[in-house]
Amino acid sequence: MAAPNSKPGENESGGEPAVAVRRTNRWRGVVSVALLALAIGLLAKRPLLLMLSAAAVAFAAYPQLTGPPNPVVQIEREVDPDSPRAGDLVDVKTTIRNVGDATLFDLRLVDGVPPMLSVEGGSPRRGTALRPGSAATIEYSIRARHGTHRFRPTMVIARDASGATETETTATEETVIECGSRVPEVPLRATSRHRSGQLVTDDGGSGLEFHRVKEYERGDSTSRIYWRRYALTGELISIDFRKEQLADIVLCVDAREAAYRASSEDNPHAVAYATDAADRIAGTLFQADHRVGLAAVGRTLCWLPPGTGRDHRERLSRLLAVDPALSLTPPRATGSMSITGRRFADFSAADTDGGDTFETMDLDRQLSTIRTHINDRTQVFFLTPLCDDEAVRIAQWFESSGCAVTVVSPDVTADETAGGRLVRTERLNRLKSLHRAGIPAVDWDTDERLGTALAGLREWFVK
Repeated sequence: MAAPNSKPGENESGGEPAVAVRRTNRWRGVVSVALLALAIGLLAKRPLLLMLSAAAVAFAAYPQLTGPPNPVVQIEREVDPDSPRAGDLVDVKTTIRNVGDATLFDLRLVDGVPPMLSVEGGSPRRGTALRPGSAATIEYSIRARHGTHRFRPTMVIARDASGATETETTATEETVIECGSRVPEVPLRATSRHRSGQLVTDDGGSGLEFHRVKEYERGDSTSRIYWRRYALTGELISIDFRKEQLADIVLCVDAREAAYRASSEDNPHAVAYATDAADRIAGTLFQADHRVGLAAVGRTLCWLPPGTGRDHRERLSRLLAVDPALSLTPPRATGSMSITGRRFADFSAADTDGGDTFETMDLDRQLSTIRTHINDRTQVFFLTPLCDDEAVRIAQWFESSGCAVTVVSPDVTADETAGGRLVRTERLNRLKSLHRAGIPAVDWDTDERLGTALAGLREWFVK
């Protein structure tokens, strides 16, 4: 369901959106041709050439005499239905209104289709011109899939009347499609805490699941005396149950360059699956009153310490949607991302020429920063496609640091080609190496429900 309209020019994080102004080079070379035509017209005394050259010079000089366009637009989005079943078509109607004072002569729009969903009819793109106060509509349909799907900001590109200068920005309205997204249960590894909750531990005490029987000791609750045994033998026996306690859990998304893999060009990449899974797992953990935090390693570090409450939950969901570390746009740079000290490129922002500006950040430092904020009683859910050996080493690094690690791995491999089959085999070998190291790892077939895959964790935790 669409949220109330956002203010013009406001992005999802509540600040002003990035604005890029650039030259299109549409009239490159026109000045030289116009001057040549002017010279020929004067020498040959051809008035038509003089008129054409004057018009060309005017168009070439226009962007130099005027400022770049300033698109100030507001969007409204309607989705029907907003809670579809998997496989249903969802009709989307996005209305863009020019709330500025200037006419937008050449306006190009690309609606922010959720990355996990494919367009089945119509087009999320539109080119038009808008006078102040007028509006244009984009209508298309998308195919629903299991999960919580958030629309990305709508891309807005406005060119001046000559087409020589363009301004690129975004407009945002919070719109979410819920499609059978709830994960029924997230099994957790046993830890030792001192707060009551729903995490089963190896310690005896009050709870629901039988743990052991022991001799009665002074101070034991009478409600835990095995009275049937006492009636038969006269022996006082107490029953212990497994304690249920709250946990501190960090959802760590593998957003390294190697994780931006997809089974095909038409399917979402693994980082999109991982962020969606993190959102759904967090929702279930919050409902169980656990403290949940968020981390992402890759081109830059994302960190949110574990917490509870509605505000914390909204902040976590917002970070999953807008934090640069979890950008759904793959980094353009290539490089090795290693926890042994090598460095990799870090996408920071789009420059005025449309390229990517890169910084470098050491992955070791990212992991060490996360480790300083958690303790050996914190559980880490590491969401990674296991596309390289580095992902295995990161999981083992967390485990060896004292954290209880669980790996959730979306399968984005394909077996249509020999190379694809090789990649799939290598990934399965990485899963086996995690199992041998005692690290629970979920092999998640993205065509199936996430909750079904997570249910397989019980065989690791129930002994």
